[in-house]
Amino acid sequence: MRIISANLNGIRSAATKGFFDWLPTQHADVVCVQELKAQAADLKPEFIQCDGLTGAFHYAEKKGYSGVGVYTRTPPQRIVEGLNVPEFDAEGRYIEADYGKLAVISLYQPSGSSSDERQQAKFRFMDVFFPHLEALIKSGR
Repeated sequence: MRIISANLNGIRSAATKGFFDWLPTQHADVVCVQELKAQAADLKPEFIQCDGLTGAFHYAEKKGYSGVGVYTRTPPQRIVEGLNVPEFDAEGRYIEADYGKLAVISLYQPSGSSSDERQQAKFRFMDVFFPHLEALIKSGR
């Protein structure tokens, strides 16, 4: 299985820079993307389906901010959006493609570089995310 991860710095911007032309050349089974900076209404059909890959997305509530996605060639058993933590789910930080024994996660961790408040948010995020990963591992995934 070929898995790729890419920070788009905006899906519309990435499209104008050739992301969706480049994607088919990679022959990926799963592509994780971060920093969508878009809402569902902003996505053109070619942003959702490309080269046999279908996208699922977790959008930030704030327009033009954050957001993650996962493109899959084979549909996963389920898609999990968010970590059930409103502070971070509102920022569109986590999406998971569940393939039974394999969980593929697209994650956009908060940066702590802009302020002490955001650094504290980053620590809170890690306090939630690491136990979540440990639980996935203990479950055999």
